[in-house]
Amino acid sequence: MNQNLEKLHQYPFERLNNLLADITPNPELDPIPLSLGEPKHAPPSFVLDYLSDKQALATHLATYPATRGVPELRSAITEWLAKRFQIRVDSESQVLPVNGTREALFSFAQAVLSSPSATAGDTTTRPLPKVLTPNPFYQIYEGAAILGGATPFYINNDPKRGYQQDFRQLQSEDWAATELVYICSPGNPTGQVMPETQMAELIELSLEHNFIIASDECYSEIYFDDEHPPTSLLGVSQSMGNLEYKNCVIFHSLSKRSNLPGLRSGFVAGDAEILSDYLLYRTYHGCAMSAHHQFASALAWRDEVHVQQNRDLYRQKFAIVEQILSQHFEVHTPQGGFYHWLDVGEDDAQFARALMQDQHVKVVPGQYLARDGGAGNPGAAHIRVAWVSELERCQEAAERLLEFAKTR
Repeated sequence: MNQNLEKLHQYPFERLNNLLADITPNPELDPIPLSLGEPKHAPPSFVLDYLSDKQALATHLATYPATRGVPELRSAITEWLAKRFQIRVDSESQVLPVNGTREALFSFAQAVLSSPSATAGDTTTRPLPKVLTPNPFYQIYEGAAILGGATPFYINNDPKRGYQQDFRQLQSEDWAATELVYICSPGNPTGQVMPETQMAELIELSLEHNFIIASDECYSEIYFDDEHPPTSLLGVSQSMGNLEYKNCVIFHSLSKRSNLPGLRSGFVAGDAEILSDYLLYRTYHGCAMSAHHQFASALAWRDEVHVQQNRDLYRQKFAIVEQILSQHFEVHTPQGGFYHWLDVGEDDAQFARALMQDQHVKVVPGQYLARDGGAGNPGAAHIRVAWVSELERCQEAAERLLEFAKTR
């Protein structure tokens, strides 16, 4: 067995289930799950129509899917990137479809990290490469680093800095040992967008020290200010004159944008040299997206009407739940995404446990989404609330959360 499996932490939702295993939630209240970031809005009908087209289904199921992706999908993606971010990518060499960002964020590290194992007869031990990750973070970053034979290095999202990271705390030797940096903008769970100036500084560092930046942008299409939509790492790279996007790769998905988490459809785009090697890895990995899903995905990337409607639903929900929660909590509207990162002012695990027992509302303790990197766990005393259910259910959950919090 891979010995690195022993280094993996228990997954947050497994920890949460264990935390709640011995309690009996209030039987007078219906359960409202707000823990999992799984969109519950209706998927676009035209995608459902295509997926149920028997003639198309029969045609696509009779062929092996292309790992590189069909031209129709790659063209749809490049056109979307041009329209949404004003960035130019080559559909032949700078785009690859993937089975959702989770699969890609994990496998990407396995493909790009150098092997730490010594060659036969070599008695020297080379230090493990570092993978930088925000803290708190999406757990796949950590697991990908560990199973890729690297050491995760956590950079706290500091509330005093607007939940932004401070890369200036790293020394030159840290950067020299770094091979991969994960960033997430808008962030999970904080919802903050990384400033373009910070992205530019990170790109400059990557060019100086030759590490790769993997930018998780799966929440980029859920935002609340039409005048300032989240930007992309490739957009910043292009504005800097790094037109080949050297060391820069972005990850996007239809899960949040189009409410299609079960389709398992996304893409990576950026540095052609890196993607060429990643394609080689994926060819052996055997992870090609089904052809039927590729053509359905192309339809979704070409339509913006359903995306705007989706944003409007989230805006309605956030306006309502924030009016309720602000009666007790210091509420920060996220710049993107569908989470609230709430400071509960006490042990977050016990808060989540008691909330489930008293109000039958399920949230994630913040400490489960972060690590103590030496200065304490930055997720402590926070909870992550995923406002993914229908508006009425979210409003009821916010009212229950307010009622509960007032008793603490």
